Amino acid sequence: MDGMTPRLEEDAPDGLPSVAPQLRDLRRHSALTLEAAARRAGLSPAHLSRLETGHRQPSLPMLLTLARIYGTTVSALLGESAPDRDAVLRAGEAQATEADGWTYHRAGGPGRAMQALRLHVPHGAQGDLVRVHPGEEWLYVLSGQLRLVLGESVHRLAAGDSAHFDSLTPHRIAAVTADGVDLLFVHTLLQSAAAGLCLPQET
Repeated sequence: MDGMTPRLEEDAPDGLPSVAPQLRDLRRHSALTLEAAARRAGLSPAHLSRLETGHRQPSLPMLLTLARIYGTTVSALLGESAPDRDAVLRAGEAQATEADGWTYHRAGGPGRAMQALRLHVPHGAQGDLVRVHPGEEWLYVLSGQLRLVLGESVHRLAAGDSAHFDSLTPHRIAAVTADGVDLLFVHTLLQSAAAGLCLPQET
């Protein structure tokens, strides 16, 4: 597509809240061995073990992948919970979280079948990270320009443009504009046998 070699895993900043206990408990609750869960996530068992013991922190894309595998949400993995399931989320109620350069705000309630986020993607961040997983994704460009690769097709989206696609189509996004791109992003959280088709196992 553009000559870049896809990355399957990357580190996140130390400032990301530790998700180690949740990852370990969720995997065990899902009756998955370390090897089986790592295979679904496209990781080595050693890498997943380091995530579960807190020796390495996952990036936001990896959190999305693990949340889908375990049938939960990124918000739940990060320990964000609400006392009830209010339909309305007020401005300022959800603090920004940063992972591997991406900044996101929760834009919907936790524990739902789909998750809504507001994202800022810096220029060039994770532009070579290919994602493949069950479900659907919808994104809407608020500002800046976005490069979206869907399979063999390359699209350039500007403010006001949107995309809605099957997440089993290999896809990747990157900010084209120097000051990054702001997005509204919605994805479904599906847990099924097809979860084994998540990011390819590393070689």
